[in-house]
Amino acid sequence: MLTPHRTLRVAVLCSHRAPGLLYLLNQSPDRGASYEIVGCVTDQTTFAEEVRVERRGVPTVQHPIGAFYRARGAARCGDMALRAEYDAETLKIVEPWFPDILLLDGSMRLVTSRILNRFRNRVLNLHFSDLTLRTPRGGPRHPGIHAVRDALIAGAPETRATVHLVDEAPDAGPPIVRSWPFPVSPLVEDLRTHPGPEPFKAYAFAHEQWMMRTAAGPLVAAALRLIATGAIDLDALAAAGPTAGCAWVLERHGMLFAPEAELVQAGRP
Repeated sequence: MLTPHRTLRVAVLCSHRAPGLLYLLNQSPDRGASYEIVGCVTDQTTFAEEVRVERRGVPTVQHPIGAFYRARGAARCGDMALRAEYDAETLKIVEPWFPDILLLDGSMRLVTSRILNRFRNRVLNLHFSDLTLRTPRGGPRHPGIHAVRDALIAGAPETRATVHLVDEAPDAGPPIVRSWPFPVSPLVEDLRTHPGPEPFKAYAFAHEQWMMRTAAGPLVAAALRLIATGAIDLDALAAAGPTAGCAWVLERHGMLFAPEAELVQAGRP
């Protein structure tokens, strides 16, 4: 168990972007109290926020996965045995930073057991879907990188983002905190039946960007605050499972509600 009321050391893993990272470094009052960012690793040759992150004194390391696979004679990055080797090298990069938490912030790759076993119940992911919504089998209703698009296709009236604990299944780990709702425009109903896909894709992209630009940083900061203060015990959360309870809710103006408080706010018993 992590020691409550201790500043967490957080290492970030990302791909082309780290949508919450600059908020964590520049705007969150929790920096220095709940957490410190000790380093960032991208699986690309660079990422959008890299220069600004380095200017804040945070080390960044490029660990391009494409080059890793090509050096081993693989044209595509789907070989999970090689992915485990890649993750082993990632561990060699992050371990000297002595992180308590690994944060997947804009990471487009599944992590393997190499990382999950080394940081058991300590890997968090930012996902642009409401992970309290589950299928009859208990899996996430909208996993994967097209979660916003899939929710819109399914006719969802709103979307939310979630920070969750990572386990072996994609986006299936227990949710920690979810964002306020982002209402879907009535325009989508017309776009879903439009003869060409481009207008619908454009709206889906804009909707996801809206979520990314407004919720990513505050949501990740809220998750780290809950963990650092002991309001969330990651080991107990993992033992309870992904469908054992509701996530905390972050409101638009920064208020955090526990699962029980959310029910009261909604007028439910």
